[in-house]
This record gives sequence, C-alpha cells and structure tokens, in this order.
Amino acid sequence: MEESLSVGLPKTLLEPTPAVMFRHLPRHIGIMMDGNGRWARQRGWSRLVGHRYGTQNVRRALDACAKYGIRIVTLYVFSTENWGRPREEIDGFFELLGEVIDRETENFRAQGVRLIHSGSLDGVPAALAEKVTRAVVLTRDNRDYILNVAFNYGGRMEILRAARRMLEDGIHPDALSEELFEHYLYTAGLGDMDLVIRTGGDQRLSNFFPWQAARGVFFSTPTYWPDFGEDELVKALNAYDRFLASFD
Repeated sequence: MEESLSVGLPKTLLEPTPAVMFRHLPRHIGIMMDGNGRWARQRGWSRLVGHRYGTQNVRRALDACAKYGIRIVTLYVFSTENWGRPREEIDGFFELLGEVIDRETENFRAQGVRLIHSGSLDGVPAALAEKVTRAVVLTRDNRDYILNVAFNYGGRMEILRAARRMLEDGIHPDALSEELFEHYLYTAGLGDMDLVIRTGGDQRLSNFFPWQAARGVFFSTPTYWPDFGEDELVKALNAYDRFLASFD
C-alpha cells in the first residue's frame, strides 16, 4: 500500500513493437477496469484499498499497450452510475485520483502523453475538477500517446449531450451524418474503439461508449483489474487478431 502511484510511460517504451507480432492490432483500446473491490475483499481489505492498488496498476497496463504499439487507450475510471456507491468510498476515490493527477501530470507532459477527459465535471469537487482541467490543458499539444479518461461518464448521457449541442448549433436534419455526429462526442478525432477489454469477468458494456464501441471486439477476462498485466493484454490481442483474421 505504500508503493508510489505512478502511471507515466517510460521513454524506453518508445522503442519498436516486440518480436511477438500480430497480423491485426487495434489502434484504439478501451479498458473497463473492473474488480478492484472484489480483489480487495478476497484479501480482507476495504474496497478503497482495492482502488488504490487498481490505480497503481494503470502504469503497468499502459506500458504493455505502448509496448505493442497501441497509442490510444480509453480507461473507464468513474461512471455516472458510480454515484450510487457509499459516500465514503466515493470521497476516498476522488482523493486518490487527485493524488495521481498531482503526481503524473508533469510526467504525461514530458513523455508525450495527451490526456483527454470524457465526461462531466458537474458535481465533482471543485479542487478535483480544477486538477482534471489543468492536466488536460497542459498535455493538449502532445501527440505520442493519447490517454482518454472516462470520468463521471455515461454513454447515453454523452449521446444526449451531442444531440443537444447539434440542436443548439442549428444543424439541419439533412446535414446530419455519422461523421458530423462523431464531431460532437467527447472522443472527437479519436475514432472507433477497435477492442474493448473488461476485467473482472462481467459480460456487460455498462454504458461504456456505446457509439464508439459499436463495431469493436469485446473481450472479457475473469482477472481483476489490479492483476491485469501484459499476459492478459496479449490474450485480448490474440482474440482480436483471430477474429479479424477470420475475415481475411
């Protein structure tokens, strides 16, 4: 529990993809980081301890993605449905997230990682909202990697938000297209998610980017998020590769 929280990408990972090659690799991966609480409960710890270990694991997962040449990663950090959890757990998680942002924003900036926030800051403590906004601004010119953080995010909410903004802009129905609609989403410019990975064994999308993941490959692993590493990522990449190869 005393281990430093770090999610920066080391410069060594700007080296070429390793010898293990795939015919098809996803460009954009979405990860639903599930199972922190169950992982902690198995060890007799609180859910918040599980979140702390889960946060520590973000670096390992991002390192693995970078190693295989994957430069756009979306992480499901906190959904709009998570507000129903105990207040103590939510406050503790927000404090933990603030610590990570404080420690890692400069690392992201220096290492070429652009941070994008998908979601609303409404209802989020002002200090945390300011940290999120600052991190996005400080890294917005980076191009080597993109880390899209879905924080206080809900897929249906995003689609409704996009529709409202289009109406406000006076978009004529005849002008509506998929390309134009995508411009109004949080992920404008990132493209579709090719692969969605859910840890913890569940088979549900749970309101996770329904538009962007509509054509993606879904991979569920029983491994809880704190234990997710390169081996599990390779399993997901193999599943993706096999699926696309079936259409070759």
